[in-house]
Amino acid sequence: MGKPQVVVITGPTATGKTALALTLAQRYNAEIISADSRQVYRHLNIGTAKPTPAEQAQVPHHVIDVVNPDEHFDVARFRTLAHEAIAALTRRDKRVFVVGGTGLYIRALTRGLFVGPQADAALRTRLIAREQEHGPGFLHNWLCQVDADTARRLHPHDRTRLIRALEVWLLSGKSMSVWQREHGFRERPFSTLRVSLVLEREVLARRIQQRCQQMIRDGLVDEVRRVWDMGFGEQLPAFRTIGYAQIVDLLHGRSSLEEAVAHMATATRRLAKRQLTWLRAEPEVQWYTPAQEKDIDRATQEFFEGAKNT
Repeated sequence: MGKPQVVVITGPTATGKTALALTLAQRYNAEIISADSRQVYRHLNIGTAKPTPAEQAQVPHHVIDVVNPDEHFDVARFRTLAHEAIAALTRRDKRVFVVGGTGLYIRALTRGLFVGPQADAALRTRLIAREQEHGPGFLHNWLCQVDADTARRLHPHDRTRLIRALEVWLLSGKSMSVWQREHGFRERPFSTLRVSLVLEREVLARRIQQRCQQMIRDGLVDEVRRVWDMGFGEQLPAFRTIGYAQIVDLLHGRSSLEEAVAHMATATRRLAKRQLTWLRAEPEVQWYTPAQEKDIDRATQEFFEGAKNT
């Protein structure tokens, strides 16, 4: 039967991935697997730009709403769930679209994942304590000293991934970047078409600003209050991510609404820049603007038809 076919639609945040994926998935009798590290959390909808209930009714989505905000979720679990979803969809003769901007998730799914040392809860607790003792930035600065390649790819506030990178180094004596180079990401479990959306920087900046303002209008502040009321505290990693971190500051009186939106937009622009840098290093990516939907459709059709002729 050959390898399952997977169409990947990725790109920096706010480039229009969801809208494009919904259109194409309906056209090609496909379902969507989310490759977004925050959309896995239940109750966090507006700040993660999660597909709305109406959009999910149009096209079924997978690997969305799979854990509570206080549960651990990592790339290995994503890969397991995504592989299971692809196998199930293939058995049902459904086509598969993987959609999202978390580059590590997409790489692990389509090119494999190196097997490093297992997580060590006691070590992670000690690392968190060191960060609290020395202040924000400590873990990132430490990682810069022992694994500069990985540190360059991670945000200084991405404590979950910083801890994992330090954990790998401390337990194995070998940096994560070395593990990754040795692994080579040479697995190819699927036949894959990789589409990335891209926009001019000024255009993307305007869209990001508009998205942040729309999130406020859609009720992001109330969403944070509601999730707090459910017992999920602000110390959770989910609340240190873009959008939620700024609203936490707002609710604690550390910023005004205008400042919160401005800080959110700035952080989102920086995220988009990191996503673009990551994607440029990935192989076999076909680049399009959102306006090139017909070209993307043509490439998708040729990709699916190519399997029939092989």
